[in-house]
Amino acid sequence: METVIPRWEWRTFAASFGDAERRMRKLEAGDVQESDELYFLAPGSDANVKVRSQLMDIKTLEQVSTDGLEQWRPVMKGEFPLPAAEVQKICAALHVAPPAARGVYTLEQLQAELTHPSRGVRVVRVHKRRRRGTVGGCLAEVTDVVADGQATRTVAIEFEDPARVRAAVREMGLDRFENVSYPRGLKRLIGMAV
Repeated sequence: METVIPRWEWRTFAASFGDAERRMRKLEAGDVQESDELYFLAPGSDANVKVRSQLMDIKTLEQVSTDGLEQWRPVMKGEFPLPAAEVQKICAALHVAPPAARGVYTLEQLQAELTHPSRGVRVVRVHKRRRRGTVGGCLAEVTDVVADGQATRTVAIEFEDPARVRAAVREMGLDRFENVSYPRGLKRLIGMAV
């Protein structure tokens, strides 16, 4: 079984990042990726629950350092149709009651169950155009995001070692921005209660 190593992540959202963005553009460039994803957002949860490339992907917040750096752990990556046990993991991450028992769930069935008004989950269509690179040995990305028709940009730096993430954030001049996770950033963007 593969060992899962949680990563420390620093991310922020804004229309522009000024000088920090210019510095990010000068990084050793990686690839540019575009994707269409579905995020499952729930008012009482900060879990990162999404579908990308037809895979359900969940990361949960492990801890937050005293300076606001967040450590995220991947807890699931599953292919549809999903067995009921995996759907229960999704519901636990979103802090919602699981649906009535069914053997397996297609993506459409899962969406219908989770977006029932009694659960309060909202599914948000997100298009991303990510430019990746490295800074101080950390993964870095600048991403143009369109979520349910609302556009923004996000910058992220992540790595297993929090000291390296902090140093990279300072080096890029991003430490004056607030650290905001993807779920919280998307909720703000679409006007959903955080």
